[in-house]
Amino acid sequence: MKTILAALCALTLLLLSSVPSDAAETGTLRLTINGNVLSATLEDSPAARDFRAMLPLTLKIRDFNGTEKISDLPGRLSEKDAPEGVTPEAGDLTYYAPWGNLAVFYRDFSWSRGLIRLGHVTSNMTPLANAGNGDTLIIEAVD
Repeated sequence: MKTILAALCALTLLLLSSVPSDAAETGTLRLTINGNVLSATLEDSPAARDFRAMLPLTLKIRDFNGTEKISDLPGRLSEKDAPEGVTPEAGDLTYYAPWGNLAVFYRDFSWSRGLIRLGHVTSNMTPLANAGNGDTLIIEAVD
């Protein structure tokens, strides 16, 4: 009986170790702004998968509302299964469907219709917050 129990425990541990720690993630991103490298995780959604397929991207950013850095994307992202809107937090990497642009929030903001969360920047947001209009943001998939 102890042998069967030990085998079941070992099998359970093996199965658990093969499952990603966050099944909702689709990968890691590297964002480079003014020589500073930031890390981000990408969610598992149709819009996030479309965004990942566009990478690598080199974008000119501009400040919007003292809250986010925005940039036009080369194409539209899927809105399939997207919520009506989200309440963005500092670090959220988002897609604003009505305009078709990328928005990276460096400050929390209120619920916004048409906003789709793509992922989240896991690094210090100061380099992005301090970036000026017209600065270049490079976004690459790491894995």
